[in-house]
Amino acid sequence: MTQWLAEARADAAQPNPNAMVLATVDDRGHPSARVVLCKEINAPLGYIVFYTNYRSRKGRELEANRRAAVVFHWDHRHRQVRAEGVVEPLSDAENDAYFRTRPWQSRLGAWGERSSQPVESRKALERGVTAMARRFGIPYEGPGAAEPEGGHRGRAAGRLIGADIGLCADAVELWVEGEFRIHDRALWDANFAGSAGRRPCRALALVGHAFAALSEGVIG
Repeated sequence: MTQWLAEARADAAQPNPNAMVLATVDDRGHPSARVVLCKEINAPLGYIVFYTNYRSRKGRELEANRRAAVVFHWDHRHRQVRAEGVVEPLSDAENDAYFRTRPWQSRLGAWGERSSQPVESRKALERGVTAMARRFGIPYEGPGAAEPEGGHRGRAAGRLIGADIGLCADAVELWVEGEFRIHDRALWDANFAGSAGRRPCRALALVGHAFAALSEGVIG
């Protein structure tokens, strides 16, 4: 899986090869899906990492129901990866380290937005960003205004309302398009009969076995 993502990045055939569809479900059983960016695939630990706002719809749904699924699709390579599992927030230290890597504009936006919430207008949203800039002592009047000369290296909003989330994969499927709808598919499922006793995140950690089988053409 990490190899496929690396190859898609190297191709530069699409703007965001790390884009994936994240599916969640609310407390009524109603599903929803959206595209997010994969920040990391930690195969040894079995995590697929992405960022979310706690107050967003996906953040609220993941809090109520920790089961989720993701799909990567690299159309130019005729490949797809599906993963299912349980989400776990990463540590505060890991979250803070990631948040500090984001541009100060993005950090202000994270504080100023009302993710998945109705807003009075676009102008009201922009005023929220301006208010956050003033709160953190950044000489910036908001979207569309001139940015400080030489950028800004101030504290620009510490993490508060968002976090890195790890999808602890217990099922991973690799798919390759074939002619005449004869596709190749390799699945590793930690809940499959005979897998009792394995820790849930082993699906991604051991997906290399499925990848090898797919490469050798022994799984279709």
